[in-house]
Amino acid sequence: MFDVKEEFGSLVFDDRVMKAVLSAKVYQSLKKTIDEGAGLDLSVANAVAEAMKEWAISKGATHYTHWFQPLTGITAEKHDGFISPAPDGRVIMEFSGKELIKGEPDASSFPSGGLRATFEARGYTAWDPTSYAFIKDKTLCIPTAFCSYGGQALDKKTPLLRSMEALNRQALRILRLFGNDTVKCVRTSVGPEQEYFLIDRQSYEQRKDLIYTGRTLFGAKPPKGQEMDDHYFGVIKPRVAAYMQDLNEELWKLGIFAKTQHNEVAPAQHELAPIYTTTNIATDHNQLTMEIMQKVALKHNLVCLLHEKPFAGVNGSGKHNNWSLSTDTGVNLLTPGETPYENAQFLTFLCAVIKAVDDYQDLLRISVATAGNDHRLGANEAPPAVVSVFLGDELNAVLEAIENDTPYNAAEKTQMKLGVDVLPKFIRDTTDRNRTSPFAFTGNKFEFRMLGSSNSIACANMMLNAAVAESLRQYADKLEKAKDFKAELHAMIRKTIKDHKRIIFNGNGYDESWIKEATEKRGLLNYKTTADCMPHLLDKKNVDMLTSHKVFTKEELESRCEIMLENYCKTIVIEANTMADMLRKQILPAIEKYVGKLAETVKDKKSAVAAASCGYESKAIVKLSALADGMYEKTEDLEKTLIELKSATDIVAESAFIRDKVLEKMSALRILADEAETLCASEYWPFPTYGDLLFGVR
Repeated sequence: MFDVKEEFGSLVFDDRVMKAVLSAKVYQSLKKTIDEGAGLDLSVANAVAEAMKEWAISKGATHYTHWFQPLTGITAEKHDGFISPAPDGRVIMEFSGKELIKGEPDASSFPSGGLRATFEARGYTAWDPTSYAFIKDKTLCIPTAFCSYGGQALDKKTPLLRSMEALNRQALRILRLFGNDTVKCVRTSVGPEQEYFLIDRQSYEQRKDLIYTGRTLFGAKPPKGQEMDDHYFGVIKPRVAAYMQDLNEELWKLGIFAKTQHNEVAPAQHELAPIYTTTNIATDHNQLTMEIMQKVALKHNLVCLLHEKPFAGVNGSGKHNNWSLSTDTGVNLLTPGETPYENAQFLTFLCAVIKAVDDYQDLLRISVATAGNDHRLGANEAPPAVVSVFLGDELNAVLEAIENDTPYNAAEKTQMKLGVDVLPKFIRDTTDRNRTSPFAFTGNKFEFRMLGSSNSIACANMMLNAAVAESLRQYADKLEKAKDFKAELHAMIRKTIKDHKRIIFNGNGYDESWIKEATEKRGLLNYKTTADCMPHLLDKKNVDMLTSHKVFTKEELESRCEIMLENYCKTIVIEANTMADMLRKQILPAIEKYVGKLAETVKDKKSAVAAASCGYESKAIVKLSALADGMYEKTEDLEKTLIELKSATDIVAESAFIRDKVLEKMSALRILADEAETLCASEYWPFPTYGDLLFGVR
């Protein structure tokens, strides 16, 4: 029997373990490093390393690794054993403070965007003591940052930590102006809701597109999809429930606060949501969660798909990033309180976020840009590519009253009457939930809904943190010079509302009229694809802001822009090549066999009864033959286009060519193949259909 309270965090070198195995002096020194960023003495590191090693060995670990997050989108690890040779030919188990603090992976073999040449191989990993070490697969995993020999960040953790520190600095300046001298630190907290699909492993292994790209490149719509809305929050199937139970147990042992699980909208789609925790830890946990989800699925003869759009025609998978600001004294700075109009501190931070989202809407869009997420944004399951903020009626009314200098009459909270006496009465929330909004206020936090399911949440949060830090910096610069703080604060909040109200939209984000209004009347950005938005990372205003807060250097931004565009291009080229391979080796031969069978039937019928009608067979032969010819021609056309791609002068031109030419030809090819699937007998079709994949797990 799994005891949750006993097992939770059992594989984590967390605070309770450190208290138990470290001396009081070493523990206090380490806590000061974690809480206040104080330097770590080597003697303390040695003591921590020794205790960490002994604890890990007691849990069955034989190796350790510096676990880091390079710019590949997944995690990386190089394992080293604890063993060292002893004079008598035996071994001893060693692990030093130096090995804990620093590692040296090969930096040239990871994406660097030109920061490192192939022959410049040296890179470093550096221990992040704010994120607890843990044991995975009998290996002690030490969360680390990853940088080049020259000190440039080659990972996602380093700029995330920098952005958290930047926001902390500026938020403390604001709090001091409000007379709060007790707060030592302001941290961002995140709770990422993770969506995913589960399909049968045997079906997965029969589809090259899923194996190579993570999504289906072909597939006709099945007779039933998500039209009945019967899967959402429906009864969880036994096989899926068993998977979820094992997944929870593995996550709980790693100290991950897996809390909520349910069926999502599309068939075979599900969601897992954790409890909030500090952003860098939440980021580590989410990377671990995705890895464990896939590992546990295999044990149940399932495959967990994390692609943003694995199936056309049904909902894709996102990752809602619930973001909030809290002090080390436990105060959520985005809690309105009973009277938000009078809560000047709340309004200051609220307006800082609104201003940040408007000023840096391009950075927020860039932070979620991938080839996979381009399929999802703007569809009826995800927000549009236009960034906007949802506040709800009450907060909207508060801001309008401030802007117009008119009294705010707080409406009485409405009691929900359910019409059944036995049911409890409760107060209706003053803010509805808007699932079409990219950036929605949900009571005491903002929900950034644009992330794709496979995205690292580090990217979105580093941009959000930095943008809000910039708003707070501008506020603090003004308020610190003010002769009349209250008057200046009121004027500043009012100006923010007037200048940035264009970003606030409480309506239906799916409505085409909103997109037109947003772009034509309000002047909001609408970057539909990664190729559209990614080059704007290097716009002067973005470079100036991110470098001024020391979140990135200019060189790091240039490298990231190149890496993200390269990933976009490589992803789609792999998909295009996979399509051609499946067409030539599977789909066309299958159609040929079926057409041959139909031709034999026609011949047999005509031989048996001269007057017999062969209308169905003859028409099917004609139609399938025409489709096969069309597919062959379009496959050749696609392959020629990929050859043309090689003449692109730079990565920006290459990504634009792919957006404008390659994707169009892939779409045209798929239309023909999907129509052929509907005409071909199921026993001849060479791989599992959407019906098999979406409804195959029972």
